Amino acid sequence: MTGHPELVEGRAGGGQGMSFWVYIVRCADHSYYTGHTDNLEKRIVEHQTGEIEGYTTTRLPVTLVLADEFPTREEALAREQIKGWSRKKKEAMMRGDWAEVSRLACRKSPSTSSGRTGEGQHHPRQTRQDRTTKKLDHNVK
Repeated sequence: MTGHPELVEGRAGGGQGMSFWVYIVRCADHSYYTGHTDNLEKRIVEHQTGEIEGYTTTRLPVTLVLADEFPTREEALAREQIKGWSRKKKEAMMRGDWAEVSRLACRKSPSTSSGRTGEGQHHPRQTRQDRTTKKLDHNVK
């Protein structure tokens, strides 16, 4: 995206009061990063300029591909569970293909969002709880 990021089609909020956002950006290497914030435009600019240390810093530029607005931080954090979804499931959600999201939810295959499927490994797969994940805005009140 160039200049100020525009919100994804049909997802712009117009409500009053404070809003919280769950967003997905597509990185230059075509991977996805999911996060949450209470200031979407500022956060996307921070990702685009490399101000946020972490996953996206080495995968610039990034493009906003999904932004969902929530009235409370708790609801946004609950939605951020999509962070653990497979790439296919995230892409189905971004297309609005809820039948495919449902179908993929019934499958018992590991998430491939990191590009690892667990095949050929001789050690137990890491669970989501075992991994260290970065939570955005955890200090914002």
